[in-house]
Amino acid sequence: MHISEGVLSLPVLITGWGITGIGLAIALKKLSPNEVPKMGILAAVFFVASLIHIPIGPSSAHLLLNGLVGILLGILALPTLFIGLLLQALLFQFGGITTLGANTAIMGLPAVMAGILFKLKPKPLWGGILAGLTVLTSAVLAGISLGGSGEEFISVAKLLVLAHIPIAGIEAVISYFIVVFILKTKPELLEQ
Repeated sequence: MHISEGVLSLPVLITGWGITGIGLAIALKKLSPNEVPKMGILAAVFFVASLIHIPIGPSSAHLLLNGLVGILLGILALPTLFIGLLLQALLFQFGGITTLGANTAIMGLPAVMAGILFKLKPKPLWGGILAGLTVLTSAVLAGISLGGSGEEFISVAKLLVLAHIPIAGIEAVISYFIVVFILKTKPELLEQ
């Protein structure tokens, strides 16, 4: 779900960078050196997961795992996803530099919300549900960003959301099993 250069309108770009800038400032104030290794590993997981493309009709979609990153990092998911998206833009031209703010907000806000909501009920099933909902929320935010940039993008926005429904289901299952494993082996990883 990388929105490329030249697609988004200026107001959407400015809004995306504004949200991302504020979020990064808040997150970096809460950053402790002990969290950096976990952030690095999760940025790498996010980066690699997005390289796994799943064919859906004439197109394809890819895993996001932003919900899992949010569950494990909370507010620190924002800078983690920012770094992953920056590397994808620089190395593979997925997304772009001007759209990096919008792409980070699209992926990061639902991830942070998943982290907050997971704290209320830290159970594997809830983690899986949140991970799936995070994918759908990111797809809807991407759709809103596209729709807000021009009526010609509305049909693409609808297809984007539809294409991510199966991805949401896959990520819900993956995240469920990862949370089960973490709770059995190293539950302190879920303490943000």
